[in-house]
Amino acid sequence: MATSLKNLAGLYDSQGKYAKAEPLYQRALAIREKALGPEHPNVATSLKNLAGLYDSQGKYAKAEPLYQGALAIYKKALGPEHPGVATCLKNYASLLRKMDRSQEAGQLEARAQAIRAKSA
Repeated sequence: MATSLKNLAGLYDSQGKYAKAEPLYQRALAIREKALGPEHPNVATSLKNLAGLYDSQGKYAKAEPLYQGALAIYKKALGPEHPGVATCLKNYASLLRKMDRSQEAGQLEARAQAIRAKSA
């Protein structure tokens, strides 16, 4: 069920129908948290998806804690060198650049690049 909700939310998101996408992403997140526990990588993915939705709407203050939460879960569940961590770092860095926090963004981008270089 959570996957279907996420897929439909992603479709709405890609069409710019953010008001329809948001409750679906939120419901998918709630289902995954309840079914899998709050520290499961799929919960991190749901957090990242919701953060991306807010990011694309310019709701940076809402997106940032979600990216931070996703990153913490990925690091704990998958390890700090996992490619999923690198992807989340890159997404979070992109958000920070939009928030005029280029120095922080650069640090995250460098970390993401280092992880990708190790896994290549």
